Amino acid sequence: MGIFKKINRGLKKTRDSMAGAIDTALRGKTEVDDDFYDDLEEILVMGDVGVNTSVEIVERLRERTRRENLRTPEKVRAAIKEIVAGMLSGGQEMNLLTTPSVILVIGVNGVGKTTTIGKMAAYYKAEGKKVILGAADTFRAAAIEQLAEWANRAGVDMIRQHEGADPAAVIFDTISAGKARDADIIICDTAGRLHNKKHLMEELAKIYRVIDRELPYSDREVLLVLDATTGQNAVNQAREFLNAAEITGIILTKLDGTARGGVVLNIKNDLKVPVKFVGVGEKLDDLQPFDAAVFAESLFDAAGRGGDEDEEDEAV
Repeated sequence: MGIFKKINRGLKKTRDSMAGAIDTALRGKTEVDDDFYDDLEEILVMGDVGVNTSVEIVERLRERTRRENLRTPEKVRAAIKEIVAGMLSGGQEMNLLTTPSVILVIGVNGVGKTTTIGKMAAYYKAEGKKVILGAADTFRAAAIEQLAEWANRAGVDMIRQHEGADPAAVIFDTISAGKARDADIIICDTAGRLHNKKHLMEELAKIYRVIDRELPYSDREVLLVLDATTGQNAVNQAREFLNAAEITGIILTKLDGTARGGVVLNIKNDLKVPVKFVGVGEKLDDLQPFDAAVFAESLFDAAGRGGDEDEEDEAV
């Protein structure tokens, strides 16, 4: 299944809510009026787009409608898609040019962090990359065991130590193994909690020092995993982590299970952090690189073209 169909299907709940409401607001109108703009702003806010971003979208649409004399629902909907795609564009590319490159993954327990790492490993392996995982979230033994299971599913190597081990020591072992085995990408499971910003910052600083010493010129990404089903809470969680760590991008999971997919706009526009990947299902290949144009098309395409198949995929 292509990326458009996967994203389109994964956004079905959000699309049914938002695009359907926009169609209702446009129905029977021969021109766009103030009532429609008020309705659109409310629809966007209810979809967890965020107040500031919702107001900005409406104002951009109002200006474009006036400038281009847009009248038909089709042209207005197309303008909304283009505005949203423009706001979401930029920064979504993964910067992984060196060999090896390092990806550090952060996120609280329950957001799908371990599952996401396994799917990311499978994605890069399918791209022809040699991947090795590091189980540096040593706070819970279960996290190590879960990552081992996903490493097995993805068919990649994993480096581990015992529960409670120093995360930086695990990173050191993983980098050493990665260099010895000619890995292209090293993906490390790191902090699974944010109970104390100072401790988190100290732990990450120690990890950074190890990477700087062992791979001084390597490209690295620090990705925060968030659960889309929590809506505004995910945005608040992102703010907390941004205050404690240098986050280069967001992975938004469980988009297929929520009508709050508009939270992507809130994160990108309000927090100025790009979304790098989105999770749109439970299969191993359901983690997809974020594409702003595809996302906007799928989010506001009321017809749901090509993405709402009735068949059920077997969950992994």
